[in-house]
Amino acid sequence: MRLKISGISFTYNSHPVLKDIDFTLEPGKFMCLLGVNGAGKSTLLKCINRILRPQGGTVLIGDEDILSMSGDDVARKVGYVPQWRQETNMNVFETILLGRRPHIKWTVTKQDYKIVEEIIHEIGLADLAMRPVSKLSGGEAQKVVIARALAQTPSILLLDEPTSNLDLKNQMEVMGLVQHIVHTQGLSAIVAIHDLNIALRFADLLLFLKGHQVFSISDKAGITEKTIREVYGVEVMLKEAGNHRVVVPI
Repeated sequence: MRLKISGISFTYNSHPVLKDIDFTLEPGKFMCLLGVNGAGKSTLLKCINRILRPQGGTVLIGDEDILSMSGDDVARKVGYVPQWRQETNMNVFETILLGRRPHIKWTVTKQDYKIVEEIIHEIGLADLAMRPVSKLSGGEAQKVVIARALAQTPSILLLDEPTSNLDLKNQMEVMGLVQHIVHTQGLSAIVAIHDLNIALRFADLLLFLKGHQVFSISDKAGITEKTIREVYGVEVMLKEAGNHRVVVPI
């Protein structure tokens, strides 16, 4: 479903964090949120997911305003992967099954188990299904958290710095996984991230926040050295490496 953000504003203790944020994200598109620390990336994700309630604006998924939905309805529409991951001794299968909670009325059904099994195989976690999450590597655990969000069968997937504290191999695997899910399942995904080169490699769209507002939004081809310099205050060159554009500070 289409995600349409209109006029979202959020203030914390009289300090503006977001002001009049507007953008539209079509199904099957992968967007990265970029900007300096404190630009409002995490806050924007939480407003979209209604963890925080904005002081103004609307968040439409299709024709429905998420700000007027019940908590379970929000969870059926939006899967959220936060920065902070709670430690658990549950195994991988049990953890992913928790994502079905918004859909469960009385008890877990055969359909719930089937959905979880399909996700486990899709993400490549079958060999780890019975292993405690606390015993997994950082990259494996991050895939489990993404799988739990997918078990909600959402239309929108939100991820807050999913590659932080991961090595390069796991960063590439996690972002490649999100890209694959978006492009094959028709979800929309928004990822808050700091790494410009990872964003340029995997995202369809890049949205830069500056001064509490949308500074620019474009596809990868539209990103310029001027945009990066004005957002981050750093001189860079954009170069081609293989089939990818990369950012090189100078």
